[in-house]
Amino acid sequence: MNNLKIDLRSDTVTIPTKYMLEYMFSAKVGDDVWEEDETVKDLECYLAHLFNKESALFCPSGTMTNQIAIRVHTKMGDELICDRLSHIYNYEGGGIASNSGVSVRLVNGDFGRISLNQIKHNVNPDDVHFPRTSLVCLENTVNKGGGVCYDYSSMLEISDFCKKNKLILHLDGARIFNALVAKSQSSVDYGKLFDSISVCLSKGLGAPIGSVLIGDSKFIKEAKRVRKSFGGGMRQVGYLAAAGKYALENHINRLSEDHHRAQLIAGTLKKLHYVENLRPVETNIILFDVKHSSINSFKKLLDSQSIKVSFMGDRTVRFVTHLGFCDNQLEVLLTTLLSLR
Repeated sequence: MNNLKIDLRSDTVTIPTKYMLEYMFSAKVGDDVWEEDETVKDLECYLAHLFNKESALFCPSGTMTNQIAIRVHTKMGDELICDRLSHIYNYEGGGIASNSGVSVRLVNGDFGRISLNQIKHNVNPDDVHFPRTSLVCLENTVNKGGGVCYDYSSMLEISDFCKKNKLILHLDGARIFNALVAKSQSSVDYGKLFDSISVCLSKGLGAPIGSVLIGDSKFIKEAKRVRKSFGGGMRQVGYLAAAGKYALENHINRLSEDHHRAQLIAGTLKKLHYVENLRPVETNIILFDVKHSSINSFKKLLDSQSIKVSFMGDRTVRFVTHLGFCDNQLEVLLTTLLSLR
């Protein structure tokens, strides 16, 4: 029996570090609904500046920031374009329909990455018989695509097309810093491409809660109104904002460690007879299938070693490396995977 508890279900399972907790408890707080929490303001300004945007809004979750963006950017009866694997479509409780009354045009991209041509071919004509296409949503990295990233050049041509055709472009950047680190890209350059960006603090960065919506001042002013109607107004929330600020200042560069461990896991998986359809591994997510003949043995083996993972279907397995997953745990995991004959 393994004495190390290993949890690879998600990068959301991390707990605040000692130093993060100290930073949180030293925060200056106030009533954020009345815009009196200086720590929240500091976090919002920090992220707005990081992406060279005018303003930002702290929210409890990435689902809320995405759904606020969709609500502000669209009118009831509009249509948005996104990939069939998108988080906004699959994992946000049908919020696109229930919150905004918007329909969705799904496209089948490359592991969740949609192309310019796919967008061009799915914009509706200006005809009363069709919903008005008003919004394009990208996700980077792509969770259900195995953590793959967009090339900057692909996002740039999509952005140029959207600007020329008066389409709004939103980025679900739940793991945006994983993409920036993996691709050596600039947050300021990202800010030039998108009308709005959702940034999550509670995944790879290791904060206990929180996402931030970034955009221009007019957009954020309206977003604040929608946040209130969604029940997202919070009071002395600077303690949580401080965790996000600490994470941004201390945990971005270390994401490369998570990516390296993911590559080592992928290298082992490629050697295993019971593994198939391993998706490309670019960041901290490893997605693969286990053969029908081995799935029960695989599950029993992981249970026997107190290893927790996510199953995205009957045979599709997801590992996510993170701040709380160390080299000793990696060694145990690899030894365990190799032991299944």
